[in-house]
Amino acid sequence: MLLLAVLGNLAWSYSAKANFNGKLTVEIDGLKNKQGQVCVSIFASSEGFPGDRDRGLQKQCTKISAAPLPITFENLKAGSYAVAVFHDQNNDGTLNSNVLGIPSEGFGFSRNPEILTRAAKFSEAAFLVAGPDTNIQIQLKYF
Repeated sequence: MLLLAVLGNLAWSYSAKANFNGKLTVEIDGLKNKQGQVCVSIFASSEGFPGDRDRGLQKQCTKISAAPLPITFENLKAGSYAVAVFHDQNNDGTLNSNVLGIPSEGFGFSRNPEILTRAAKFSEAAFLVAGPDTNIQIQLKYF
């Protein structure tokens, strides 16, 4: 009888983890101004990261109301993710750049990797969602 109770408890525990849905709050700091909006994309793999927002798992753009700006995503399965953010100052939905390809709007990535000559790779920005509430902070960079 005790064995059945233990096995049942283990099965319930495994089932609860399999159906786990977490919440991610991304706090965006370092905004140069409150013009436009901030666009955030979550990626579950390197495919499309960071520039192809359509290949992301979830995405949203939010009008800037506060600094730092919190943006929340729901229903994330446990796993590894990376976030790309940009400050869309002119509300055109794209990260604008100059003729040399250098971004003219603010941008950032989860884990805040050092950016010198290229965008972050997925492996440099990846973090783990493993609980019901995960919070990360992203510091925007401007060139």
